[in-house]
Amino acid sequence: MSNELQGKTIAIIAADGVEQVELEQPRDAVEAAGATTELLSIDTGEIQATNGDIFPGDTFAVAKKVADAHVDDYAGLILPGGVANPDNLRTDADVIAFLQAWFASGKPVGVICHGPWTLVEADLVAGRTLTSFPSIRTDIENAGGTWVDQEVVTDQGLVSSRNPDDLPAFTAKIVEEFAEGEHRVAKAGATA
Repeated sequence: MSNELQGKTIAIIAADGVEQVELEQPRDAVEAAGATTELLSIDTGEIQATNGDIFPGDTFAVAKKVADAHVDDYAGLILPGGVANPDNLRTDADVIAFLQAWFASGKPVGVICHGPWTLVEADLVAGRTLTSFPSIRTDIENAGGTWVDQEVVTDQGLVSSRNPDDLPAFTAKIVEEFAEGEHRVAKAGATA
């Protein structure tokens, strides 16, 4: 157990259909590094996770609605995948507004599997290099992003991975990026 993230709160945004392992392993990794986490969602109550996108998993208590959350309260953001999860999130105006404010802040974010769908909807992938589950490659490219087939990709504080097999590399990299903090863009492609 390390203390790299001691005193930091990490937001996790997820909805029904989140891939359980993609919520739990990143959450556990940042908590093991000393952070606290808050699960944000579209509504209060609980969300239903899945395993393999179709098999019901556990339910998880929501700490607060995204509409009631403030970017300033968090040091990092995790967007797990699952097919239904980002499809639910990307239709919520409060989620889109939160993500746009998040990216404007320069704070780091980790997104895995189908999670980038929500970033595409929020118009946040243009000019960035990232990876995802292969089936949304075209969505990322059509939104102006560069898609690569790699275990983990980091671009100006945006950490992305393809699927649950990449979780060890993904969790290690988000802990590192969350510990570094904000990534301000100084000029075309350079980070400060």
